[in-house]
Amino acid sequence: MSNISGREAGVDSRITGMRDMTPEERLAAVAKAASLGPEDARTLSDPTSLSIERANGMIENVVGGFQLPLGIATNFTVNGRDYVVPMAVEEPSVVAAASYMARIARGNGGFATSSTAPVMRAQIQILGLGDPHGARLALLKAREEIIETANSRDAVLVGLGGGCRDIEIHVFPQTRRGAMIVLHLLVDVRDAMGANTVNTMAEAVAPVAERLTGGQVRLRILSNLADLRIARASVRIPEAALATKDFSGRRMIDGILDAYEMAAIDPYRAATHNKGIMNGIDPVVVATGNDWRAIEAGAHAYAARSGRYTSLSTWEEDGEGNLVGTLEMPMALGLVGGATKTHPAAQAALKVLGVGSAQELAEVTVAVGLAQNMAALRALATEGIQRGHMALHARNIAILAGASGPEVDKVARELAAAHDVRTDRAREILAQIRG
Repeated sequence: MSNISGREAGVDSRITGMRDMTPEERLAAVAKAASLGPEDARTLSDPTSLSIERANGMIENVVGGFQLPLGIATNFTVNGRDYVVPMAVEEPSVVAAASYMARIARGNGGFATSSTAPVMRAQIQILGLGDPHGARLALLKAREEIIETANSRDAVLVGLGGGCRDIEIHVFPQTRRGAMIVLHLLVDVRDAMGANTVNTMAEAVAPVAERLTGGQVRLRILSNLADLRIARASVRIPEAALATKDFSGRRMIDGILDAYEMAAIDPYRAATHNKGIMNGIDPVVVATGNDWRAIEAGAHAYAARSGRYTSLSTWEEDGEGNLVGTLEMPMALGLVGGATKTHPAAQAALKVLGVGSAQELAEVTVAVGLAQNMAALRALATEGIQRGHMALHARNIAILAGASGPEVDKVARELAAAHDVRTDRAREILAQIRG
């Protein structure tokens, strides 16, 4: 992990009683934990923080804004440091589940993470070749020229220690469009997501590639399979920490391992298993103004890198009987450029996290994904996914039935207590409350 930190250690992610606080009280608690100033705290909670003028400058044909609920996951300890994690998501139970599993992990050392350098790939497609292997060697011979040409387009990035590092050439001698080679530029993009940077470099190199090979360049675009930009997280939980009043720790571990094994061998299960991981990752990506579609594309392509779609995470038991979970996946996130710099709420969310580099942001995000995965497996292996999920979904149903203010919690509590979360039942309870 990068040793650059956006905030000194001292944050306490163990904020107790969040569930019972009002939104205003939660905001105050998070602002205190993350050392936010009054202006950043207001921005975090203000539904109008993104002005229509700023939105109009971000995308086309703007008519307004669209909000998601912004929650805070607590209890996260990553590499010995505490984080409070902003998550923008509409699905009930996601924030609660991540926070709960982070609390279990916290008592056992938290999450350990690491990452590779932030290297992205740009692809340059070259067609019209009679000698694709000869063209490959011509490009390799001109490696220094290609790298120099790419780096000439971003002196600022090079000055920050980034830039094009190397090239790869992938040969496809027989395709339906004839022989094809694809030149990859491998670019260290530092704290950017990097799409605009590598696309610009690819366009600069295209004429050089045509001159060297005699072919015609078509596509010049980044790859969202960022398999050189990997973030990893692991967690180790002893049997005793997993025990509940209904299930022993041994039963929990066996159930989680059985559930994971199905995801490892069955792509139908793996798709839902990985969706559960992304339940944790996407909300952090969205809250920080990053490109969640790129992260999703890279994650699922990486899950199929062996030629068969499988689980992104692994779960196993070590020699001492501890449950060990690991997650390793592409994580192309940025702190500069795009919405991370233009959206006020994204900027405030990054201040809540207090990360100092894109690599640190990637590592914390993957830790949240692993926590979410553990929460889902734990529920599936025991009482089933619906019990806890529907209890939290009861508030949505209460609102749908017409409840407002204090009525929402009253109706939701009765629905959850009876394990009968239906709109018609919510209307009956609401009518009783109203007399």
